[in-house]
Amino acid sequence: MEKQIKLFLKFIETEKKLSNNTLQSYRRDLQQFQDYLNENSIRYTHVHEEHIRNYIEELQKIGKKPSTISRCIASIRSFYQFLVRKSKVKEDPTEKIQSPKIEKRVPSVLTSKEVELLLEQPDSVDLKGIRDKAMLEFAYATGMRVTEIISLNMDDIHIDEGYVVCKNGSKQRTIPLGKMCEKALTEYIEHARNALIKRDNEKALFVNINGRRLTRQGFWKIIKYYKEQAHIEKDITPHVLRHSFATHLLQNGADLKAIQTMLGHSDISSTQVYMQFQDTGLKDVYQKAHPRA
Repeated sequence: MEKQIKLFLKFIETEKKLSNNTLQSYRRDLQQFQDYLNENSIRYTHVHEEHIRNYIEELQKIGKKPSTISRCIASIRSFYQFLVRKSKVKEDPTEKIQSPKIEKRVPSVLTSKEVELLLEQPDSVDLKGIRDKAMLEFAYATGMRVTEIISLNMDDIHIDEGYVVCKNGSKQRTIPLGKMCEKALTEYIEHARNALIKRDNEKALFVNINGRRLTRQGFWKIIKYYKEQAHIEKDITPHVLRHSFATHLLQNGADLKAIQTMLGHSDISSTQVYMQFQDTGLKDVYQKAHPRA
């Protein structure tokens, strides 16, 4: 089983372009499942639906949350679907297994005033302040995930045309930029980025003070610093800015499907759905509804 897990992880890493964090989650879930099978003298090729149900009960007994159990089931399901394709097993034992219901939490959202207060904090008199202003404006203007933002390269940004191309694995989407964001980005690129980078061939859009691509941790620290500067009580993360982006667009009359397209949610990621929302249409929605457009 260990060999098959390694092959499976290699497969999803190369074919699905998953993040390292996601890969590690798969690895942990499958290792834990393997330990369970070994303890109960069950061969992975002989696993049936009943074994999966017993394993779920075991996870519940030791106090695992429904969200954790759902993730474990998803990992095991993906693994067995891989084994079926490779003809290592005949059937997927998770086929009739349903994940436990997860109570949906209402995401934290900033008010428009709080967003404005946060975005006013960076002092654009030095290189770091200019960069931070551009990053915060960009995060709120696009609603992009933090991993997507720090992965951006210079050639993904089209300021003159007013949009950014966001690539996520094999998928990509085009997101409009508002005027406030365009202004902050232009100032950063023209006056700060070139002074921060150490190599002329650096591709990253957002770089740290050492001239290298900004990290997730770096982005989180920057947001936390300005949250405290703004004396905002709410916990603010890059994802909170993403939720605020979507909520404020919706509150201002934007079409829900257009918002989902900009966010890149998987349930409307098929080609047919993306074809329904051309760039010009998205831009019109954005211009009318985004508070800083």
